Amino acid sequence: MVRQLLIRGVTLLEAPGQPPRRADVLLEEGVLAAIDPDPAAVSGLPCATADGGGYWLGPALVDPHSVLEEPLQGRAETLASLGEVAAAGGYGTVALLPWSPTWRDRPERLGWSWPAPQQLLVWGSFSLDGLDRELAPHAEQLAAGACGLAAGRTLPPIDLLERGLRLAEMGDRPVLLPPRDGSLAQRGFVRERVEALRAGWPLDPPGSETFPLEALLALAGDLPALNLRLMNISTAEAVARLRRQTLPPMASVSWWHLVADSGVLDPADDGWLLEPALGGPADRRALIEALADGVIGAVAVHHMALDAEEELLPLDQRRPGVAGHGLVLPLLWQELVVRQGWRAEQLWQALCWGPARFLGLPQPKLAPGTRQWLLFDPGHAWSWADAASGSLAANRPCRERQLQGRVIATGLTDPAGWVLAAGPPC
Repeated sequence: MVRQLLIRGVTLLEAPGQPPRRADVLLEEGVLAAIDPDPAAVSGLPCATADGGGYWLGPALVDPHSVLEEPLQGRAETLASLGEVAAAGGYGTVALLPWSPTWRDRPERLGWSWPAPQQLLVWGSFSLDGLDRELAPHAEQLAAGACGLAAGRTLPPIDLLERGLRLAEMGDRPVLLPPRDGSLAQRGFVRERVEALRAGWPLDPPGSETFPLEALLALAGDLPALNLRLMNISTAEAVARLRRQTLPPMASVSWWHLVADSGVLDPADDGWLLEPALGGPADRRALIEALADGVIGAVAVHHMALDAEEELLPLDQRRPGVAGHGLVLPLLWQELVVRQGWRAEQLWQALCWGPARFLGLPQPKLAPGTRQWLLFDPGHAWSWADAASGSLAANRPCRERQLQGRVIATGLTDPAGWVLAAGPPC
């Protein structure tokens, strides 16, 4: 049995601010054992080589917020299945929102974890039971290990929000709030743009995002010590408003808003029903530019799994959301690196280092001894039908498409499942 793998000439993404470089790396049973190893280190154990030309080796990705409703008995996703699909997609860290039938708003409901090397974080809840009527016990949740506090799908009432923020029990921990007013959304599920008007979809006006955003920016100005995080910016108007702000709060964007819009999706495609609503081509361009400029600091998977029964319901009876940790890196590589001309390190900033800062974590680095790494082949062709992703979710987009680019190995999974051909012995 081969216990060591020497990958020659792979391109490394080692840390933020460091340019990519080519190197040989030695893997030992899933651990990054050495970078440019001494020949003496590659001896004594069964060893094989692989050509790393065209491959990228970087730190595992970070998802700043996703949803898992029923960790143990879920029909759409469980703790185990989410961990499996996240690892296969190269995600070493995932932070769960408190959204659940049993709302995660008190210490005894926050004790979820994954086996090492994956890291599962849990956001505490801003309000009790997610009802936006009373404050949840902020200090107790944070003391129990919550990575920060998060609201529900819409912005809490301003009086409750201001009271909770001025109590300041969160200290320097992040507070994740959605700039979304459900009453202004008018039950629309596509942003009010020309493309959506032509298609006849129910419309969600931009004001459902921009009006609550103004309230949040005013609060941020009054409370400069607050580590405010904006959840899932989705409109060109919101981006323009953040650009006018001298020091805007850190903001996230859903990955699907970067690869799809109402002008490119076929009416029969998956991925129309999102919260916040799917925008038009101008929204997507503005979001991509904001991510490139640092106005938006993190890409979120915002995984929201639906089971097969719910996925069959008409759109107006189905809950919004898409699933797809395994799709994020391949589709964003094609959209941002191939089509938009981004550098690979810019993409890692959006998917790894930026989300780590968003969560208040140290920014990951490639270093010997870690299992939090992934190997990506931009040219690998595959489809969902070929991949045992582990996810139970029925609402994964692109299920019938041929995809290009794949995580072919990672220290997060068993080496027996790697899609990496080993060559001759070392």
